[in-house]
Amino acid sequence: MATGAMRRIHVGNALSAFGLGFTVPFLYVYVAQVRDLGAVTAGLVLATFAVAALIVLPFSGRAIDRRGPLPVLVAALLTAAVGALSLGLAGSAPLVLASAGALGAGQAVMQPALATMIVECSTPDTRSRAFAMQFFLQNLGLGVGGLIGGQLVKHERPSDFTLLFAIETVIFLVLIGVMLTTRVPRSPRIADATPQSGGSIRDVFRNPVMLQLCVLGFVLFFACYGQFESGLSAYGVEAAGISPSTLGIALAANTGAIVIAQFAVLRFVERRKRSQVIAAVGLIWAVAWIAAGYAGMGHGSQAMATAAFISTYALFGIGETMLAPTVAPLVADLAPESMVGRYNSAFALVKQLALAVGPAVGGPMGATLHAPYVVTFLLFSLGITVLALRLGRHLSPVQNHPYQHQQRSRVVAQGSPDAPEAVTALP
Repeated sequence: MATGAMRRIHVGNALSAFGLGFTVPFLYVYVAQVRDLGAVTAGLVLATFAVAALIVLPFSGRAIDRRGPLPVLVAALLTAAVGALSLGLAGSAPLVLASAGALGAGQAVMQPALATMIVECSTPDTRSRAFAMQFFLQNLGLGVGGLIGGQLVKHERPSDFTLLFAIETVIFLVLIGVMLTTRVPRSPRIADATPQSGGSIRDVFRNPVMLQLCVLGFVLFFACYGQFESGLSAYGVEAAGISPSTLGIALAANTGAIVIAQFAVLRFVERRKRSQVIAAVGLIWAVAWIAAGYAGMGHGSQAMATAAFISTYALFGIGETMLAPTVAPLVADLAPESMVGRYNSAFALVKQLALAVGPAVGGPMGATLHAPYVVTFLLFSLGITVLALRLGRHLSPVQNHPYQHQQRSRVVAQGSPDAPEAVTALP
């Protein structure tokens, strides 16, 4: 049963990411030029996505834990479908902003709901692989969605965009049908999660280990994801002389690295402590920022600068493949059984905050303060390594290295006639 449910959940992840890549990259052009509402309104639409997410995420976790992830996911999909359809028909600024708020809120809630479903349909032994598959399909969906969507709207006609948003609406409705056939079982959990008596999202942050993980998560998203389409791209154009077409190649290199390397690094990641894996990501990203520094401030040829800049994005992708099977399962393993939804929503909220602050800080720096920009984010990457190692000292052995715990449990179970008692006695 869990296997069939997990397949449907992965279909949900792929389709939701496809819908996101299908429309969001073209929102600015659609609002500012096709609907002729101006650059200010287009900027407000993009900001509305972030604001809507920040508003709904603190409440979505409680709803997931009380009602279950499936009803919340269906409600999010319905909200997103209404937002997408109305956005494709909207002709005035107020209606566009309201539609963007509905679409942004729905898409924001989908992620913690789907993540909680993955937790419920997996065991500590299979959770890393399940989240790795989720990340792989999300990136594949985003890439394919952006590619197909770009072809549909290349002539920039209002009817093309109406069709685009109508197709996205249908995707969300089909996804509702797929999800309604999913039966979500309760899976075994790691028993070292800190019990908590409260029920609000503030109680999540009262868990000191979770608070450390959220601080680490903020730095991760701020220093990487928050720079892709803002500071780093501005730096590439202004400092390294990168053309827009080369920026597209760099983004493709990032996606390609993820698609190619995700399952190749999975075995390496599963066999090591989670804190050490995250610390290694910080070092890899530090090398990426050094490559970016060479691209913009080195004295090599333009071809070498271009190669270094593309390699920056590829190295970020390698780091992302290591984080996918590490961070999300750790959030789940820190959560008490009755608060998995709130923990997932809290971490999603931290991610949204980082993605809102990252471009605001990195964009102007990347465009004008080239050396300080690279040095600042190089230090942030090294900070990831320090924070990860500090976090590791506060994780239980089973939270930090579940693979080793599972192997020991199997050895005890195979070698002792009193296997149940022996397994229970392990930390």
